[in-house]
Amino acid sequence: MTDSVLVINAGSSSLKFALFERADGVPVAVSHGQIESIGDAPHFIAQDRAGRTLAEHRWPAGGAETHETLLAHLLDWVDGHLGADALVAVGHRVVHGGASLHRPARVTDALLDALARLTPLAPLHQPHNLAPIRAIAARRPGLPQVACFDTGFHHSLAPVATRFALPRRYEAEGVRRYGFHGLSYEYIARRLREEHPALAAGRVIVAHLGNGASLCAMRDGRSVDTTMGFTALDGLVMGTRCGNIDPGAVLYLQQHYGLDADAVERLLYQDSGLLGVSGISGDMRQLIGRRETTAKEAIELFVYRIARETGALVASLGGLDGFVFTAGIGEHAPAVRGLVVARLAWLGATLDPCANTRGQGRISDAASRIEVHVIPTDEEAMIARHTFETLDAAPDAEARP
Repeated sequence: MTDSVLVINAGSSSLKFALFERADGVPVAVSHGQIESIGDAPHFIAQDRAGRTLAEHRWPAGGAETHETLLAHLLDWVDGHLGADALVAVGHRVVHGGASLHRPARVTDALLDALARLTPLAPLHQPHNLAPIRAIAARRPGLPQVACFDTGFHHSLAPVATRFALPRRYEAEGVRRYGFHGLSYEYIARRLREEHPALAAGRVIVAHLGNGASLCAMRDGRSVDTTMGFTALDGLVMGTRCGNIDPGAVLYLQQHYGLDADAVERLLYQDSGLLGVSGISGDMRQLIGRRETTAKEAIELFVYRIARETGALVASLGGLDGFVFTAGIGEHAPAVRGLVVARLAWLGATLDPCANTRGQGRISDAASRIEVHVIPTDEEAMIARHTFETLDAAPDAEARP
């Protein structure tokens, strides 16, 4: 019987999952799926590697399904699909590990309590990451679970890159820059070491461009600087998030428009970004090719901010050897890639148009002074690898918050 792990990435209204088996020591995805519309009319679907549907179930709208009942359905399907006792662990993406939790860790009651205390640092993400952990613990208390932290990859940041110019007492209480999308960046760093070792040893900026978007400056595969900071709201323009904003503008919104904290949170996280600027959609796929001026201006701002933040990260690195596009927009929007690289011409970046259209591997031409690549990310594979490795480690490798 082949050992398998279940990888879970939970959000507010959806839960994505994937099953991995270990082949020659390497996790291999065998199926994937999601439970969407949680809280409304949940829909479960599982597919194999070829995209063929393995199972599907819909619950009626307005039902009383909780994370625990939905996870029970998922675990029962896994048992039926894999066979009894084949599932050896569950790995979870947890957005925030705080200042001390940076290595993947087997979940204990103490660790779960520590992660819950970090909820004020990621109020829109952390509770949804922890809900399935609790649900599985209640249903299968003996099944090992491993937490993998999206902040962990940025633990290598120097203090000068994490510190705000605030009174030190706030930093001591956790008000500092953390960085996110770490599991994606860790996967790309690994791929670079395997496929482009010379570039991996140099100065690289990776652009994780999706509904959430950020940049990470890496030297020798380690995070040196990144655009997200205290929260996943900072940095680039995103689907519905504003990115970097003058804090004085937030004060003005509160004072002049009478917005309370909840209204400001909703504005900055859900009503801004590409959606706010375009007035049409926060989905880049819905904006590319649109004739409306606002759609074009939203794309222009998205690209402008990537280029501007790239300049800042080049300063942090002291130069640049390579630039990597990844995630949904980065992997699938050649028009956006072309606009970004055009703004990086001052760095000597030039595209091969045909390679950019294909969107695989190196897309810069032979004359380009920096290498530009498209590398698909796979956060689930990274979580699966960490889960197997944590199971293989000695018990004293568990985190002790």
